[in-house]
Amino acid sequence: MFNELNRRFSVPGLRFEQNHNGLISVVIQTAVCTGELFLQGAHITSWRPVGHEPVLWLSQKSNYEKGKPIRGGVPICFPWFGPNANDPTLPAHGFARLQDWQIVDAQHKDGDAIELLLETTIDPFRLIFQVEFGAELKMTLKTQLPQSAKSSQSYEDALHTYFSVSDVRTISIRGLEPVSFMDKVDHAQLKSATHCPILIESETDRVYVDTLSDCVIEDAQGERAIRVTKLGSASTVVWNPWIDKSKRMSDFGDSEWPSMVCIETANVGDSRIRLSPGESHSTTAVISVQALPATSFTGES
Repeated sequence: MFNELNRRFSVPGLRFEQNHNGLISVVIQTAVCTGELFLQGAHITSWRPVGHEPVLWLSQKSNYEKGKPIRGGVPICFPWFGPNANDPTLPAHGFARLQDWQIVDAQHKDGDAIELLLETTIDPFRLIFQVEFGAELKMTLKTQLPQSAKSSQSYEDALHTYFSVSDVRTISIRGLEPVSFMDKVDHAQLKSATHCPILIESETDRVYVDTLSDCVIEDAQGERAIRVTKLGSASTVVWNPWIDKSKRMSDFGDSEWPSMVCIETANVGDSRIRLSPGESHSTTAVISVQALPATSFTGES
C-alpha cells in the first residue's frame, strides 16, 4: 500500500514508509524541516525545523502497533478527553488516535513547506486534519456534523502535544498567569489564577479554562523558546507525570519525565463544542521555535 501512496502523492521532500508492524508513516525532509506522521491516528511523531533540536518528544517505550496509541508527538484526542465519562472500558482520549486516517492531499507550499490533508469518520462526525510541516508546524482539526444528522451533538477535542525540553524542572511556561484552572492532581478542584509563570515542581495535570492565550515554554538550558499559538480552543492543558505516575505507565520510561512537558490545545469540560447539523468547528495550533541566549531566562520567577 505504501508503494501506491508514493506513486499517488509524488511530492518532493515527501515519502511513505511502512514499519515492521505494518504501520504506514509519511516522512518529510525539506530544506526547512524534517517531520513524520503516522496514518494511524493522523499522529505526528516528529517535527524538527532546521537549526534546532527536535521539538516534539517521544517515549522510547512508545508502541508502534496497530490499535495501540503512540506515546508522544501529537495525539489527536476525540470525541472525548481522558477516560470516557459513561464507559471507562472505552479507549482513553477517544477513537481518533487509534483508527486509520485517509490521506486525501499532499502539496508543496511557499517557504518549502509541505501540507498534508487527512480525514476520517467517527460517527456521526467527519474529521479533517490539515498539517503543514515547515519552519513552523501548523495543525488544524476541523470537525463537521453533516446536515443529515438527526440532532445536535457535542464533543471534546485536543491536540495533545508533547514537547521536548532540556529539564522540565528548569523551564517556565508563560501566557497562563491570569487564568484559573482545574487541578486534576487535587481532586479536580477549580483554582484561582496564580499570576505567575508555571513552574513544574511535582506531578502536574491542569486544565486552564476560558483562555485563548499563546503559551511560551522558556527553556534557558536548551537555549530556546517554544511558542504555542492557537485558534478555536478555549482550554489549555499542561501535563507532566513526574516520578510515580511515570512508573505506572507501561509505554512511558520511568526516568523520561524530566525531558518532556505537554501543552495541549483543547476544548474540554465546560468548553466542549456543540454542533448543530451542517455546522463545523476548527481547532488550530501553530508551533514555532526561537533561539535564546543561555542567560536570557531562568526557571525562577
